[in-house]
Amino acid sequence: MLEFLKHWYQRRFSDPGAIALFLMLLIGFVVVYFFGHILTPLFAAIVIAYLLEWPVSRMVRLGLGRGFAAGLVLIVFAVFTIVALVGLVPSLFTQMANLAKEIPVMITRSQDVLRTLPERYPELVDMTLIETMLDATRARLLGSTEAVLGVSLSSLANAAVLLVYLILISVLVFFMLKDKPQLLAGMAHFLPRNRELVSRVWQEMNGQIANYVRGKVIEIVIVGVVSYVTFALLDLRYALLLAVLVGFSVLVPYIGAAAATVPVAMVALFQWGFTTPFFYVMIAYAIIQALDGNVLVPVLFSEAVNLHPIAIIVAVLVFGGLWGFWGVFFAIPLATLVKAVINAWPYHEEPADS
Repeated sequence: MLEFLKHWYQRRFSDPGAIALFLMLLIGFVVVYFFGHILTPLFAAIVIAYLLEWPVSRMVRLGLGRGFAAGLVLIVFAVFTIVALVGLVPSLFTQMANLAKEIPVMITRSQDVLRTLPERYPELVDMTLIETMLDATRARLLGSTEAVLGVSLSSLANAAVLLVYLILISVLVFFMLKDKPQLLAGMAHFLPRNRELVSRVWQEMNGQIANYVRGKVIEIVIVGVVSYVTFALLDLRYALLLAVLVGFSVLVPYIGAAAATVPVAMVALFQWGFTTPFFYVMIAYAIIQALDGNVLVPVLFSEAVNLHPIAIIVAVLVFGGLWGFWGVFFAIPLATLVKAVINAWPYHEEPADS
């Protein structure tokens, strides 16, 4: 056994570059795992910096100074974000509050429908099971209602903290954009001398992460806007709230689309029942999801998501379980990183016995 482990180590870790890459990945994992909650503003700033790097670099190529370009792009981004939030957040809170108030009515209607099932199908449906399901569902939905109604109070209490975080993130993004070459050069001093393998993996992942962040934000906006227009044209209630939910559901590949289907179907069902408008909404929603998966994603991400669906789902589960939201958001880049490391990892064959 010891001899086998020795041979395995010699084949996999005989290259100094491989050891350097392994140590870098190990240090990064430990830092993010144990200090991820503290570094949340830094992660948010990195995502925004990746998003804004493209217009900044284009302006630099046109002859503008990097500091001026970074400041101008950040100001435009901040103004656009504030306008979007001011226009969306009040309507979102209103729709959330209205939906929370209607949940008891929805529960009552569901109970009436479900309680008729044992009478219609006495051999297939047990009344005790129906009552148990209703009690569990009622408790969960009422708990969610209280949480939604309490959002405004908690938001007011955390307004000061949120303001500090926004200012901190803005400062971080500005200096990340303005001093990007100096920051990268400074980070290079902390890398080991044998860093050819580290540099190769970094160069591959840097471009893929940038493309992924930009593509994911564009996908969220497009899917959300198209969903809102579609729901509004079909006169679906809570169109804005459901569209925002559908837009952000693309953060979790495959799983998010399935999860977002439930509230869309439930709202449409309680609004119209099993009538023609309900089926129109579900067909339109299915078309949006099909176009997103088969047209929008390939156009935006190209080879960046050249991963098997099983690998993507496993990455979402693993990295989401380790790092929460940021693990889910970066699940595909992290899975691509694992694939890049495996492909680049040196492997030394043992000489054949003569």
